[in-house]
Amino acid sequence: MRTSEEMMDLILKIAKGDERIRAVTIAGSRVNRDCPADKYQDFDITYYVNDVAPFWDNDGWIEEVFGKPLLMQKPESMELVPPDGDGKYVYLMLFPDGNRIDLCFSAEKLPSEREPMQLLLDKDGTFPQIHLKENYWYVNEPTQKNFSDCCNEFHWCMNNVAKGIARDELSYAMEMLNHYVRKMLIMMLGWYVGTAHDFQVSIGKMGKYLKKYLTDDMYDRWKATYPCADSEEMWKAAFEMLYLFGDTARSVADRLNLAYDETEEQGIESYMKCVRDDLL
Repeated sequence: MRTSEEMMDLILKIAKGDERIRAVTIAGSRVNRDCPADKYQDFDITYYVNDVAPFWDNDGWIEEVFGKPLLMQKPESMELVPPDGDGKYVYLMLFPDGNRIDLCFSAEKLPSEREPMQLLLDKDGTFPQIHLKENYWYVNEPTQKNFSDCCNEFHWCMNNVAKGIARDELSYAMEMLNHYVRKMLIMMLGWYVGTAHDFQVSIGKMGKYLKKYLTDDMYDRWKATYPCADSEEMWKAAFEMLYLFGDTARSVADRLNLAYDETEEQGIESYMKCVRDDLL
């Protein structure tokens, strides 16, 4: 596998050798000091050009300069996944040695308010100044409205989980549990971690760093919210998720002097038990 240094040398060599490429930036995990460095990190690269057209859906150029990817996706050329339509063109490339480059061609020099990035090359000396915000990825302290809305969304969507399990609609129940409901639980767990670290911490995309910050007991409870495709196991996971959310929400509310609506939790718990026991 090529080293990070070798990949960076290649990325810059290509840019320096092509007059159409005027600047280069890198973003993502490689400029996030809180992100553990490993061999699986992508190279999130943007080549800034005056005209994107010559690089649009140009596999020949990609293979000539980077080599043939093992696998590639081009979002702007896809029909199933609609592109952003912002004039940029992106190549997501996985190479045979395991390295991955997410390469974007852009004619627009991006403002500094967006996701932090690092300027690697500026041939014209005109690239806007980039201000790295160390707290960009940190958990933000919730307002009362944020907190209440998260609780309400969590509890409301739990009724769909219950109905899905009762109807033996596996894909529906799992989607409600693992997308809509889990998203709110991750948000609440993020606030829980944030309160313990003065909101100077990131739990990562989709809560991927939660193991680092939760106690062993809480992390075991978090793992228990992931069920197998069995109705009884799904019920166990759903109730564990309900109780974990409630305990976490009460802790966050206490630490931040927020109000937690206990009646919402009691109401959905009662409904879930009635559906599970077929008492309706």
